Amino acid sequence: MKLITYCNRVIEYSFYSLLFLVPLVFSGATSELFEFNKMWLAFGVTAIIVAAWATKMVAEKKIYIQKTPLDIPIMLFLLSQIISTMISLDPHVSWWGYYSRFNGGLLSTITYIALYYAFVTNLNLKQVKNMIRVTLVSGLLTALWGFPAHFGYDPTCLMFRGTLDTACWTEAFQPTIRTFSTLGQPAWFAAYLALLIPIAMAYALKQTSAKVWIFIGLAIFFYVNLIFANTRAGFIAFWVGNALFWAVIFYKNLFPRQNFIRAFAFFNIAFVLSSFVLGSPMGPLSKFALPALTNQPVVSDEVTPSGAAAQPAPTLGTGITDSGDIRLYVWEGAINAWKSSPLFGTGVETFAFAYYKHKVPGHNLTSEWDFLYNKAHNEYLNYLTTTGLFGLGTYLAIIGFFSFLTGRHLLKIRRTEDRKIDGAINETVISQLFIISLFAAFVTILITNFFGFSVVIMNLYLFLIPAFIFMLGGMLKENHALSYSFGAESESKKHHASLNAYQWTIITVIAVVAGWQLVQLLTYRGADVAYALGSNLDKTGEFQAAYPQLVQAVETIPSEPVYKDELAINLAAISAGLYSQGDATNAAQLAANAIALNTEVVTNHPNNVVYWKNRVRLFYTLSATDGANAQQYLAEALRSINKARELAPTDAKVAYNQGILYGQTGDLDKATALLDATVKLKPDYRDAYIALGLFYRQASVDADNKVISPEKLQKAIATYEFILEKVSPNDEEVRKSLADWKQL
Repeated sequence: MKLITYCNRVIEYSFYSLLFLVPLVFSGATSELFEFNKMWLAFGVTAIIVAAWATKMVAEKKIYIQKTPLDIPIMLFLLSQIISTMISLDPHVSWWGYYSRFNGGLLSTITYIALYYAFVTNLNLKQVKNMIRVTLVSGLLTALWGFPAHFGYDPTCLMFRGTLDTACWTEAFQPTIRTFSTLGQPAWFAAYLALLIPIAMAYALKQTSAKVWIFIGLAIFFYVNLIFANTRAGFIAFWVGNALFWAVIFYKNLFPRQNFIRAFAFFNIAFVLSSFVLGSPMGPLSKFALPALTNQPVVSDEVTPSGAAAQPAPTLGTGITDSGDIRLYVWEGAINAWKSSPLFGTGVETFAFAYYKHKVPGHNLTSEWDFLYNKAHNEYLNYLTTTGLFGLGTYLAIIGFFSFLTGRHLLKIRRTEDRKIDGAINETVISQLFIISLFAAFVTILITNFFGFSVVIMNLYLFLIPAFIFMLGGMLKENHALSYSFGAESESKKHHASLNAYQWTIITVIAVVAGWQLVQLLTYRGADVAYALGSNLDKTGEFQAAYPQLVQAVETIPSEPVYKDELAINLAAISAGLYSQGDATNAAQLAANAIALNTEVVTNHPNNVVYWKNRVRLFYTLSATDGANAQQYLAEALRSINKARELAPTDAKVAYNQGILYGQTGDLDKATALLDATVKLKPDYRDAYIALGLFYRQASVDADNKVISPEKLQKAIATYEFILEKVSPNDEEVRKSLADWKQL
């Protein structure tokens, strides 16, 4: 039957498209350039694959899902994600994933599992090998895109702004120091490259012709890009995967000993020489690289952009905290958050909410003290915090059982005889070689996930590499499947029979549902594009221009709270502008709309500290221009900041704003007490010390500026003296105020 053939082709080429396009796709129009578009592509392609698969089953009159050795741990893992979503701090976030990331939400997990079963059920060994080739081709294009950026010529800037340079990136993104190509972050690019190199080496080893040099060059080119990504996690992951790759080949004796030694020496000397000439992401090793020996500037340690502090955690360069030190604080907070919900966690992808309730005070002393962490920067701790012991345990069960099965398969036969047939390496050796390289690639994912978190392309391979290996190793039993026939014909009749009306009706429903899903994805993406433009206009103060874009986003996807939150802020800003122009009627209407939208958001998502902080901002903005309601707005801002402090008790910025608001509402004793607690949370917080001194000084004098509390005046003076001594020695503003206060 032609329909079955068409379905098979759709499934096959959809998988090719998925592995080829996901690493490459990105867009400057969306709120998040990289991961949003990759995840949306994965959703869309999966909808097509599942629809084709379902259509094929209807045509064959048989439900057929291949069983695999990982069925039980995968189903238990899916159950853990469903339970954690149901009891989540924010079920909306748990379903979709944290906005802008989306990878990691329950929907994405269902997507990866559906792809795994669609792959093992519908594809064959030849197609697996084609997938591996597609992986290398896409990897090559990704590396070619990122390579010139290291030298100051980024194709992304050419595409966005028409100039082949790196000027389109902010200081947070410096591709000349750490390239990221089309992946979005250097750590993600490095993780992808670490996965690719063992596969490229396997292709080189299987060649018996001049093609070998193509794949040797490809592996070395990937490694050079890995150096340019300048990320320790990816670098460590590659070398562990590389060691495993060669160790297993040596143990299994896949090649004559002399050939093995020659290949091992060639590749690893090439890698070491590349590191010597170009540098290394590893600090201790970088000292022995040529750039360091010749005193050329080189950034060899992974750093994070931000400016910083007087007495912080250990820093690199000028006030930038080493990412390893920051991770330790985040990991400690993640463990503390897990203890609050040990079995099922706080909810899938709710780390951004769970962490701030348990943030370690020492994090306030790093250069990323005011960053929003929506991931634990350790995939395993992220699962532990958000899905508890059940979620992490089942996730590790998938990894552990797959690793056990692969290891047993690889080690059960040590020697492989008859390596060549008529001068070519036989298919058994080739399959073993691919299994070894894929397992080494899988191990690199586990390592980069330990130091960071998964992204779309890495999760695709996390679920698909086991499928590749099971099929290459013949570890799936052909007739071992979940199968149910409803009037299926014999094989010969099946391919010549025509479809009946009942089958066509079901196939039509499948097509309509798949079409609806694709339209919904495109609609959601359109809303995000409008939101991205509106949000960017808000950031530049163009509130009137941002308004129609944000309204469009909200009207298109009214269930997305991120859009409503931004629109509420926008309305408050426009309202404040109208009040200042004397248009009180329209200003009051917009203010009411802003409050209503924001109230809806915080009511439906009460555990999101970001929404509460934005509520504070909204009411503070309105209080600045609406004199008649200023005290009412400030009181509401105060209630909101108290809620934010409840959700983030150790966050220094929240504590600071809480103190400021108490001071502005006239409760100076409460304000000074809170600000005193704030500087204990963050002893290098200049703004908090200045506010503390100002409120002490304000409390020390009467309306005529006469001293009524010498004790509080002395505290104000002592606070400003401390700023000059310990926090900001050259602060002329503080020095001038201090001189004035001493004259009182």
